[in-house]
Amino acid sequence: MTGNSTAHSAALRRKRRRERARTLAFLSPWLIGFGLFFAYPLASTVYFSFMKYDGFTAPVFSGLKNWDYVFNHYPFFWQGLRNTLWLVVVMVALRVAFGLGIGLLITKVKTGAGFFRTAFYLPYLAPPVAATMAFAFLLNPGTGPVDHLLGDLGLPQPGWFNDPSWSKPALTLLALWGIGDLMVIFMAALLDVPREQYEAAELDGAGAWQRFRYVTLPNISPILAFAVVTGVIQTMQYYTQAIVAGKVASGVIGGSGQQFEPGYPHGSTWTLPQLVYNLGFQRFDTGSACVVALVLFAVSMAVTSALLRRRSAFLLDGAALESED
Repeated sequence: MTGNSTAHSAALRRKRRRERARTLAFLSPWLIGFGLFFAYPLASTVYFSFMKYDGFTAPVFSGLKNWDYVFNHYPFFWQGLRNTLWLVVVMVALRVAFGLGIGLLITKVKTGAGFFRTAFYLPYLAPPVAATMAFAFLLNPGTGPVDHLLGDLGLPQPGWFNDPSWSKPALTLLALWGIGDLMVIFMAALLDVPREQYEAAELDGAGAWQRFRYVTLPNISPILAFAVVTGVIQTMQYYTQAIVAGKVASGVIGGSGQQFEPGYPHGSTWTLPQLVYNLGFQRFDTGSACVVALVLFAVSMAVTSALLRRRSAFLLDGAALESED
């Protein structure tokens, strides 16, 4: 009996080893990619954040000097962080609301829905640099047609990309113009909501807002969460539009010998990715650039985790309400 038990245990161990080996084999492409493109770069960023390194000479350990410089002496860090968080809160919220609203409207259109889908989706396909330059021309306070139209209507004429108070709202308008990606995602989710649920709500006397609140939102909540989380991650990496708008508005669009003030006007378009580029590739201060990159990563993770926890709480509350009903 003892021999049989020992043989049986050995066979079970061999089976578990084979299962673990098979599982690792299937996971190996992901594990290799995770290690090469996430774990190793993250570990290297942490390592260099404690080093004095200019990209040419060997790194030298400097302790917390890079962290102290970024938080206490680098003049653009706090303004760049505030600008980035402003864009995350305002731009992401408006893009999600606007994309959902456009998706709802187009799903209700009886004729010409294909034309409207195409018209709203095409701006999303425009290259970011070309779209930003076009917006900078349209919103130019001196020659742009938008301010001319506002003046003819007797309305205030903002400075847009040339005014620190209006530069971020102008970037938000540019983001809303290219709302086609979210519109398509929300349309697919809205069309997937079971029609019988709307019919049952109507029979119970629910109005339009009640149907939206108690039928539409619960069904599309995973898509809403996806749109918000991916929007936060994309906006935390916001770089191209802000730098191009600042260059065009300041009159610097290329050529050697031209001076450009990053963050134009008056630092209002600084974002954290721009600070990483400024420190790492313009000042050759790789250690401080890694500090900003780690702050960007930490803020992105914190905001994303908070959003996911909030969505889980929302779903639990919704399930509790349904069970009470």
